[in-house]
Amino acid sequence: MTRIISQIALLTRLCISGPGGRAGLVYFALVLGLGLAGVQVSVRLIAWTADFYNALQKLDVDATLRQIAVFFGLIAISVSLFLSGSYLRKMLQIRWRRSLTEAALDRWLSNKAYWHLRDRTDNGLDNPDQRIAEDCRIFVDKLTGEAIELITNIVALVSFFAILWSLSTFALAFTVGGVAVEIPRYMVWAAPLYVAISSGLTHWLGKPLKSLAFEQQRREADFRFALTRLREHVEAVALANGEAAERRLLADRFGAIIQNWRGLANRELILGCFTRPYMQTVLRIPLFLALPAFLAGRVTFGGLMQIGSAFQNVVTTLSWFIFSYRDLAELAASASRLSHFLGAAEDNVDAPRPALVTGQKNRILLQDVALRVPDGRALEPLPEIRLEAGGTYWISAPSGHGKSALVKALAGLWRHGAGQIERPDAKMVFLPQQPYLPLGGLRGALAYPASPETHRAEDYERALGAVGMAQLWEIDEPTWNDARRGLSGGERQRLALARIHLQKPDWIVLDEATSALDPAAERDLLATLRQDLPLATFILIAHRPPLGLDDYRAIHLSRRDGSCAGASDERRGELAEA
Repeated sequence: MTRIISQIALLTRLCISGPGGRAGLVYFALVLGLGLAGVQVSVRLIAWTADFYNALQKLDVDATLRQIAVFFGLIAISVSLFLSGSYLRKMLQIRWRRSLTEAALDRWLSNKAYWHLRDRTDNGLDNPDQRIAEDCRIFVDKLTGEAIELITNIVALVSFFAILWSLSTFALAFTVGGVAVEIPRYMVWAAPLYVAISSGLTHWLGKPLKSLAFEQQRREADFRFALTRLREHVEAVALANGEAAERRLLADRFGAIIQNWRGLANRELILGCFTRPYMQTVLRIPLFLALPAFLAGRVTFGGLMQIGSAFQNVVTTLSWFIFSYRDLAELAASASRLSHFLGAAEDNVDAPRPALVTGQKNRILLQDVALRVPDGRALEPLPEIRLEAGGTYWISAPSGHGKSALVKALAGLWRHGAGQIERPDAKMVFLPQQPYLPLGGLRGALAYPASPETHRAEDYERALGAVGMAQLWEIDEPTWNDARRGLSGGERQRLALARIHLQKPDWIVLDEATSALDPAAERDLLATLRQDLPLATFILIAHRPPLGLDDYRAIHLSRRDGSCAGASDERRGELAEA
C-alpha cells in the first residue's frame, strides 16, 4: 500500500510540474469548492426532509407546496454545481494528462530510451504506446475523480456525522440473557461499524482485481500491436500467403484477452454478489434501524425520515471505498505500470558498453572494441580501425559477425561490449537498410529529422532530381500519403539518399543502404552523391563492394576457424593486407 501511495504521489507531482500543471491546481480547487458546496446542499436536503414529511403528517397544504418549491430550488442548485464541476474536472484532466504525457514522452525519447527498452517486456515495459497513451489517461481520470471525491467525502462526513449526532438523542434498549443492554445514540455507532465490516469484505473479495486489470491492459495492448504490425507489413504477408498464420497469431492473442477477461468477470461477479445487494439495501437500512424509536413514539414521521436521510448520507459517504473499489484498482494498476515504465526509461544504462568519446574532427578511431549480443554472447574482437576524414571506406564481414552492431556502436546505440570509440565533432548521418518515412507530407519525409521549413522548395526539387524521383515533387500531400504506402524498397532507399543531398553531412554511414537498388542505379546514385559532397567521408557497410565510388579502402572483418583474421585493404578492387 505504501508503495502504491508513493507511486501515485510521484506521478501527481509530474502532473503538477508540467506545462499548465500549476494552473490545473486552480481547476482542482474550483472543482473541490463546487463539491463542498454540493455537500452543503445535501445538508440542506436533510433538513428539508424533516420539514416536508412533517408538513405531510400535519396535512398542511401550504407548507407542503412551499417545501416542494424549496426542493426544486435545491435540485437546480445541485445540478448547476454538478455540471460546473464536471466541466472543470474535464479541463483539469486534459491539462494534467498533457503534463504527464509530455513527461512520459520526454523520458522515453531522451537518451534513446525507446531504443534500449524496445525488447524488454518485464512488469509493464511492453507496449510503450499503451503506457503513454492509455495509462496516462486512466491515471489522470481516476486520480482527479477519486481524489476530489475523497476530500469532499471527508468534509461531508464531518457535516453528516454532526447532524446524525444531534438527531440520535434516543438509545437502543434490549435484553440479552436477562441482562438489560442500552446503547445511547446507537444510530451514530451503527453507521461506521456497518461500513467497516462491509469494506473489509469488499477488499477481501476484490483484492485480485488489481492484478487482473493490470494483465487485461497488457493483453489488450498485445492484440492491438499485432493488428498494427499486420497493417504495416501487408505486402510481405500477402506475398507469402500468410493469412492463415496471421489469423492464428491474432486468434492466440485475442484468446489471451478472453481468458483474462473471464477471470476478471468471475472476480467482479464474486465481488458484485456482495456489493450489489449492499448498494441496493444501503438506502433502506437507516429506516429499519430507526423504526424502534419511531414505533416507540420517540420521533415524529418527519424526524424518522430526517434521521434516515442523515444516516444514509453517512453510510454512503463512508462507503466511498466500496463503491470506488474498481476505480481504485485501475488507478493502482496504471500507477504501477507508469512508475515502472518511467523509472526504466530514466535508468536504462545497465550494462558495460564501448566508451563513446568526441575526439579529433578529422577521424574515427576504434580501439580494443569487443561487442556482445544482448544475450551475452561475445562477438569477435574488432581490430583497431582508423577512418580519416574525406575518405571512402567499405566495411564487410560474413553474416553474424556484427556489422550492424558496429554501426549501432558508432551511433552510440549499442550498449553491449567494451573498448573505446572516438568520433569526430562533426555532422554525422546514419542510413539503415530499411529507411524510415515519417507520417506527414513529402517535405517532412525528406527533411527528417529537421523541420520541413529548414530547406527551400528548390532544394527539395533538386534533391529529388538527384535520386531520380523528381516526379514526386508534382503530387499533392493526399496523393503522397497514398504513394508512400506503395513505394518499393528501392524507392524508399532513393528518398533516404535524397535526405543526404539536403542535409549535406560531413560523415555518412550507409548500412546496406543501397541493397534494394540494381547495380546501375547504385553506381549512378553514389557517384552523384560523391560529386555533390566531395569533402564528405563515406562509410559503407555491405556484403558487396560499393559501385560508383572508385577510390575506396576496404576493411574486411573476417572470421577463420572462429577467430578474427584482422583487417585488409582493397583499393579499386585489389586486396591488400591492412
